[in-house]
Amino acid sequence: RMINLAELTPYILCSICKGYFIDATTITECLHTFCKSCIVRHFYYSNRCPKCNIVVHQTQPLYNIRLDRQLQDIVYKLVVNLEEREKKQMHDFYKERGLEVPKPAVPQPVPVSRGRPRKVLGSVFRIPPELDISILLEFIGANEGTGNFKPLEKKFVRVSGEATIGHVEKFLRRKMDLDPTCQVDIICGDHLLEHYQTLREIRQAIGESAVQ
Repeated sequence: RMINLAELTPYILCSICKGYFIDATTITECLHTFCKSCIVRHFYYSNRCPKCNIVVHQTQPLYNIRLDRQLQDIVYKLVVNLEEREKKQMHDFYKERGLEVPKPAVPQPVPVSRGRPRKVLGSVFRIPPELDISILLEFIGANEGTGNFKPLEKKFVRVSGEATIGHVEKFLRRKMDLDPTCQVDIICGDHLLEHYQTLREIRQAIGESAVQ
């Protein structure tokens, strides 16, 4: 059956600029999508998703966004002449300022080698240097009958050393669906940690065992 474009419009509009997606870019934490220029500009003054308010990254939210080329292709196929208009606007923008119009990226052909395939050395995924603390979270528990607690899906968390114990508590409350009235104590060894302490300060004061 024929589908009216108006039925699909809510799924291909950027909630920031209210226009069709251009360079559709998705936040990997919550999978909400925006225009690339819109979300990059938003992250200049906030590290939260403009749609669901989740913290995308404590210090570098741009690490957690990815271009969604398939979605962008769908938008260009659905909206007549959108791609052509966007290319013309970009061309005019650079020409008016006397700049060279950037050429579209062309996929490089993969050379075919004979014999055994060569191994690619090095890790494909590199942890950003800002995420210098790796912590292991373990739930000690509470008295029986005090409430139901959602278990942590992942115990290991990689964060910035500038994050405080207050940040960790907020993270745990969200992940475990804790009631606001529930008291949360965060302990490292025999030390009860304070909200204002940063993870880097704790590691320096307690030692390497502070990562657990």
